[in-house]
Amino acid sequence: MIKLNGMLMIGSAGANVGKTKLACTLIRKFNKDRGLPRDIIGIKVTTIKAKDGQCPRGGQGCGVCSSLEGNFAITQETDSGSDKDTARLLAAGTSRVFWLRVMKTHLKDGLTALLSIIGPDAVSICESNSLRHVVEPGLFLMVKDRNLKTWKSSDRDVRRYADKIVVSDGSDFDFDIDRIKLADGKWTILEKATAIIMAGGDSSRMGADKSMLPIKGKPIIERVSEQLRGSFEQILISTDETDKYSFLGCEIIQDKVPGQGPLMGIASALEASRNGLNFVVACDIPHIDLWYVRKMLAEAVKSRADIVVPTTSDEFYEPLFAIYRKSTLKAINQVLRTGARKISDVFTRCRVKYIELQGMWFTNLNTMVEYEEFRKKSDD
Repeated sequence: MIKLNGMLMIGSAGANVGKTKLACTLIRKFNKDRGLPRDIIGIKVTTIKAKDGQCPRGGQGCGVCSSLEGNFAITQETDSGSDKDTARLLAAGTSRVFWLRVMKTHLKDGLTALLSIIGPDAVSICESNSLRHVVEPGLFLMVKDRNLKTWKSSDRDVRRYADKIVVSDGSDFDFDIDRIKLADGKWTILEKATAIIMAGGDSSRMGADKSMLPIKGKPIIERVSEQLRGSFEQILISTDETDKYSFLGCEIIQDKVPGQGPLMGIASALEASRNGLNFVVACDIPHIDLWYVRKMLAEAVKSRADIVVPTTSDEFYEPLFAIYRKSTLKAINQVLRTGARKISDVFTRCRVKYIELQGMWFTNLNTMVEYEEFRKKSDD
């Protein structure tokens, strides 16, 4: 999988649902005339299953598939006056637009050739479903018709990767495009949620203050906050050491009653939160998969759960990498008043949704051995 933070990919469930319209709307919002420090490149991908089959773009006899020589072809659009999708992208304000026609079995080859032209760090908006199988973009949006009931199997294959499903009624979208952000060449969505970084532990197993241990020249907690910045309306640091973390530029929330563990830290931060949904994360988790976090947030809304907690196959769960509604504050305070301190004691009083922790990206650094191993891999 090729990671391209500078690519915003737009897929769709079916044809003529407004995919190009959404792309053009975003291009006009972010093009260089509105202060973007880098030009946006438009990309249209047409995937061909077989050269003698029906073309997914123009239907039988349009010539797109039969005219392809080799496994892929890249064409630059120069005419902004026609009604072609590529022309519309160019007219919306992109600096360049490329049309990639590619055999389904050679998607990575076609993309590699395109990246040799535009560069791997290019800022782009790309229309494609199938390319999501070989690319991990900064953002992946999928557009669907409001009345769609059943997804085609090819669309379902990539729907699970979507950061957001955007619903179209033919003339407008149920999505606030102002939530889309582009900073330092990376696309993000600003979630209507608060991120709470837990930094109140004593690091007894580490034998040193793990929040300040450096990885690539930056303290772990700074890496965590940088990954969250731009994706959350509010970022809070839960700690009693206000001066220590002032360099992060985040709001510091002290425990209302010191010395009562992370549950008190969560309660104090939830009370200060401006949002109903809150992502609680320990400061010793150096890599955060934002797609997975967005999935947890979506699950909280979908299931109406009070808490969404990742679990592994051996039923191990991560309460300090989880979603908590602000409304759980009542149950947390009830537990604290009993003298209990375990976060899991709150679960019996709330609606909890457990979801599988997917992929191999998750790690938390509790010991010096774990830290040294992670630091070495990061340096490599």
